[in-house]
Amino acid sequence: MPATASAPPKPKIAISACLLGQNVRFNGGHKQSLLCSQTLGEYFDFVALCPEVAIGMGVPREAIRLVGDAQQPQAIGTVHRELNVTQPLAEYGQQMAAEHTDLCGYIFMQKSPSCGLERVKVYRANGTPVEGGGRGIYAQAFCTRHPNLPVEEDGRLHDPVLRENFLTRVFVYADWQQLLAAGLTRHRLLSFHARYKYQLMAHSPAHYKSLGNLLGNMAKVNDLDDLAARYFSELMTGLKKCATRGTHSNVLQHISGYLKQAISAEDKQEVQTLIGQYRHGIVPLVVPLTLLKHHFRQHPDRYIAQQAYLQPHPENLSLRNAI
Repeated sequence: MPATASAPPKPKIAISACLLGQNVRFNGGHKQSLLCSQTLGEYFDFVALCPEVAIGMGVPREAIRLVGDAQQPQAIGTVHRELNVTQPLAEYGQQMAAEHTDLCGYIFMQKSPSCGLERVKVYRANGTPVEGGGRGIYAQAFCTRHPNLPVEEDGRLHDPVLRENFLTRVFVYADWQQLLAAGLTRHRLLSFHARYKYQLMAHSPAHYKSLGNLLGNMAKVNDLDDLAARYFSELMTGLKKCATRGTHSNVLQHISGYLKQAISAEDKQEVQTLIGQYRHGIVPLVVPLTLLKHHFRQHPDRYIAQQAYLQPHPENLSLRNAI
């Protein structure tokens, strides 16, 4: 559905082109992800990129693999060892990072010597694999330029907790871009933090505390841009930590406290029962959240109404039905 005046544009996510079904793999095939192309495609504008094709390797092409030091491997041909595309892949990563500054996330092809984010096979000169592997050349170059950008591999998105975590960060990143586009002010920065306080508490109580302290000293800071950059970097680091049933339950308890004067003892007991059932893995997160949102519709609270935690991503994605 195209964006309208009442609907903000969809967040833009870069993605390995093979995951959208494009025949760009070394063997002339693809690795289409129905999760990405169908489920997520409704909510995001995808930017399909394939570094191997972009640097002129063609389709089909000789496969490459990573060789040498896991921290700084070389991308070498598997048949013609003199083929070395390390520099072209790295330069293309830098170029794409410079061109695509409006992205809110990136989904990479796992295990790829160009695009893999972690545990990509790296071989020693004698052909034995290096323990732990490394990161694809292109992915490393791109992510170095955008260290706060939410990135994930396609295979890991099938884990409900990792998928919810990644997409939560994508929407936070998009919201931050809108704040910067509107113009950074102290008031807007404080309002942004207020909106994400409970979301951050669910992911990392330590970052919740440290960022509160950082903004608490805002009056003493002269360079607002520098403060905002530090704030956002720490925020994204904190949000990268996966929330647990324990931390979610803690946030649910905090939020339920805003109802203590508004609902009956029986309703309060029901809320506590469902939070306890969630904590012990009996029901998914959506169950206590749905009840809390029901009570807040009956008894609105201005502070809770602004909390992104209650709906950090489109409800139809059903991301909290399986966590």
